[in-house]
Amino acid sequence: MATVGVLAIGFVGLLAVFALLRLFFVFRGLGKDRKPLARSDGTIRTLVVVGSGGHTTEVLRLMSGLSDTYSPRYYIIAETDQMSEEKVHRFEREKHPGKKGVILCNGPGTCIPPCAAGLLMTYLGLKKVSLVYVESICRVETLSLSARLLYYLADHLLVQWPQLQQKFPRTTYIGRVI
Repeated sequence: MATVGVLAIGFVGLLAVFALLRLFFVFRGLGKDRKPLARSDGTIRTLVVVGSGGHTTEVLRLMSGLSDTYSPRYYIIAETDQMSEEKVHRFEREKHPGKKGVILCNGPGTCIPPCAAGLLMTYLGLKKVSLVYVESICRVETLSLSARLLYYLADHLLVQWPQLQQKFPRTTYIGRVI
């Protein structure tokens, strides 16, 4: 039993080191243009975390505003969420097929593990992954739990209400996008 406790403490310590490194790199980049770096062909691979219900509609509307520069696109969808999967397939058939590493998410808690994986890839130097979090339009006064978890870790945390940007200065107010 004592071994499990030591392993748990070691794991938490490792996560804390990764979080501190991410904070260092994010704060070091403040004031600089933090656009995601494009691949040699000018495209940016994009991972989209699709939540259920209204999150699916919101993220697909966000995706419809992106150029084919953000391709290929990869989606993470819950195995049990067949309706969202159908919407994504329909969306991709309508979009022009298109290519560095961006994770785009807009609120579901399911976005945290892929964001953690992207951060880990960046920390380990395997690939530069930019995290772009767009807070849901229904969040008017406070940030969601996912946004609060990613507040200091995301490269860009975008909000759709000016009062949120005033309360949380690391966010960027982009107006209503959906």
